[in-house]
Amino acid sequence: MIQFIKKYKVLFIAIIACVTLSLSSCNENNFLDVDNPNSITDATFFKTSTQFNSALTTVYGALQFQGVSGSGLSQEIIRTDIADTFSFFGRWNIFRQLSYTDNSEQLVNKWNQLYIGIFRANQVINNIEAADASIFKPLEKEQILAQARFLRAFFYFELIHTYGKAVIRTENSVTDLNKATSTIAEVNEQVIIPDLNYARLNLPAKWSNSEDLGRITSGAATSLRGKVYLYAKQWGLAAIDFKEVIDSNIYSLTPNSLDNFTDQNEFNSESILEVAYSSTENPGANGANVDDTPFASGAESNAVASNYASISYGGFNTVVANLYLHELFTKDEIDPTNPINTTNKHSRRLSASICPKDFEGTYFGVDNTDAKVHAYRGLGLTALVKKYTNWYQGSSEIPLGRSGINFRHIRLADVYLMYAEAVLNETSNVDEAIKYIDLVRKRAGVKTIRQYLDANSNTFPQLHISEQVHGVQPMVSPTKENIMTHIQMVERPLELCFEGQRWRDLVRWGIVEKTLKTMGDDLKWRRDNFEVIINQPPLNIEGAVNLLSLDGIDRYKSSIYDYFYLPAAEVQSNTGL
Repeated sequence: MIQFIKKYKVLFIAIIACVTLSLSSCNENNFLDVDNPNSITDATFFKTSTQFNSALTTVYGALQFQGVSGSGLSQEIIRTDIADTFSFFGRWNIFRQLSYTDNSEQLVNKWNQLYIGIFRANQVINNIEAADASIFKPLEKEQILAQARFLRAFFYFELIHTYGKAVIRTENSVTDLNKATSTIAEVNEQVIIPDLNYARLNLPAKWSNSEDLGRITSGAATSLRGKVYLYAKQWGLAAIDFKEVIDSNIYSLTPNSLDNFTDQNEFNSESILEVAYSSTENPGANGANVDDTPFASGAESNAVASNYASISYGGFNTVVANLYLHELFTKDEIDPTNPINTTNKHSRRLSASICPKDFEGTYFGVDNTDAKVHAYRGLGLTALVKKYTNWYQGSSEIPLGRSGINFRHIRLADVYLMYAEAVLNETSNVDEAIKYIDLVRKRAGVKTIRQYLDANSNTFPQLHISEQVHGVQPMVSPTKENIMTHIQMVERPLELCFEGQRWRDLVRWGIVEKTLKTMGDDLKWRRDNFEVIINQPPLNIEGAVNLLSLDGIDRYKSSIYDYFYLPAAEVQSNTGL
């Protein structure tokens, strides 16, 4: 059986002789007239259950691609209202200013890498359906197929919500390479929902053997299907799926938010879909290497930590928290009656997510008086990112951009918030929504919505309104609209920051333009009133106010920027587009 605890042994199976990264073109001149009798083909390979499991491992391995679950996501995160970068980091700044092109790095890499995953999944799916059932143990064939179909559904989900469309390929053909794109709804109907329906019915709720830790479960399939319904605004179906996951009692919030972003408590009770990485496997390989890097071996590592960590401690701080997120965290008032709060003044999830000037505890072994930790701040970038970095161990990041911290695509806190959103829109049940929002807030150690309501004549503060800019955070009643705004502008950005969720959340809610304009107006106020707010709490701004995002705000148009362009090479090679 395949070992999934810390790594995926990536075996690339070359079954057809010529497939581009995007599976869209093939040059007949690349074929030799004489077949190699030692080559691996679908006719010679898929003969045993061990071989099918090996092929399945390559599909899991595609999750490790940096554009899918690693450092590439940092470029996408820059577009949002909660992240920022410096002007001299060109590969990131083009996303901050929405000046990327159809040939920009992450845009191209993610498309290619997702289609490699789809190609590998199709190999397993197409061959196992024709395989002799006698070579498998009872239920083994169905479970291998279910895992492959889940992974194919996941890759397609990522495609349609990154590019707004996808080319449907469920067969690996060397002749049918020119195909048109399909809409989000068409991909959902033809591929994603059928694949997830099969997966959730043929996968266990838990795998019994410890060596299977990290395999897809029925809970992951149900959670992802709920997310598909949520994005499609099928609120009732989404609520049913999320509640099924919640009521299964298989998952629970970890006591400490930090447990979800280190390498010390992985595949924990909150984890639903998690990608394994290792900092020790294949030593010497650069952390950004993936298993199809020419003339290099895959690192099995995640390179995102070096993008987030401070340049003073072996990282590059290409991604930092912006002023909006920073103020959200500092104004998220702790609950002094919560036993997880002792002497801390910031919430536990602030301390697990960002490192502001007045941070508590340590950051790479130093406290907030250390001069190095303040280096390279300035420009209004007052809070570094801690989430998914190795700040909690050692005095610097791991060399060669190698990190063993697993990446979580779906965890229970996310499901709670998605359920609250779904039930709020389906039934307007405010109390039910607040119940699950407050479970997340209680774990963070901050005052719950219910506590605010009880103490303030059934009103609660609009925490997303900048008190620094506007002088006050208005108190509002717990209507469906106000609770939904809280989910959108407070709870999801605080709980899920730097996890790759924010931009697609804003897009599916249709509030990108409104959100960016508010951020821009606040930035302009801070620019014009800088002398008043310099080194004043809660933000303690140093240097200047970073105005980089204003260009992107002015440039934004929903029809152009909600989704990435199709890569230029795909458009040029696929005549069906």
